[in-house]
Amino acid sequence: MPFKEKVVLVTGGSRGIGKAVVEAFVVSKAKVYFTYHKNDKAAEDLKEATGAIPVKCSQLDDVCIQQTVDSLCSENPGIDILVNNAGITSDQFLMMMPFEQWEKVINVNLHGAYRWSKAVSRAMISARQGAIINVSSIAGLMGTPGQTNYAASKGGLLAFTRSLAAELGTKGIRVNAVVPGFIDTDMSAVIPRQIKRQNLERILLKRFGGPEEVAQVVLFLSSDKASYVVGQAIVVDGGLSSTAI
Repeated sequence: MPFKEKVVLVTGGSRGIGKAVVEAFVVSKAKVYFTYHKNDKAAEDLKEATGAIPVKCSQLDDVCIQQTVDSLCSENPGIDILVNNAGITSDQFLMMMPFEQWEKVINVNLHGAYRWSKAVSRAMISARQGAIINVSSIAGLMGTPGQTNYAASKGGLLAFTRSLAAELGTKGIRVNAVVPGFIDTDMSAVIPRQIKRQNLERILLKRFGGPEEVAQVVLFLSSDKASYVVGQAIVVDGGLSSTAI
């Protein structure tokens, strides 16, 4: 029970990788809160199944984010672990992409991580301990046609991880990232079959990953077993990126 009495906040935790992360922390006896934006039923189902506590809060709402963090810190000694997982896609080739489509993905995926990290960092600094795990994407390393907005947001998240680690590491707070490849989730379900087939051929393990496989890396980075790991990005892609030219 490595996370017993630890307080964990997972953004975008009602489905996909976020849901798997919530479930894994609950099994490890952490006290888990997770945010969601729209799907009340999915959030309630996860609460009933795991006991994790849902918080409806938009990635774009500075007031709600700060109030959520303040509330959690008043109910608990603090927040030990933040997992910045919430994210969206809105794919389109750049020449046909309206600025609003570009801006929304950047705002949710990158600015959202900024908002949550800033909100929790004060409490973590006071406690002189904590862990922030940012969920990036292989798109942020390799690039994907039709996903300039998504790739930019996830690539930016990797740079954000390294810089924030440099700021907070001296204060006892470890900031790292996990970089999933093609994972079987609702988000990946909308990827065209041809693109899936092309990438499957390039994956050394010849299969897509499961959300629980990413969740286990998040748990490792959050645990004392990774006590000397700071400012790093662990790729979980079945070998896809190792075959890139």
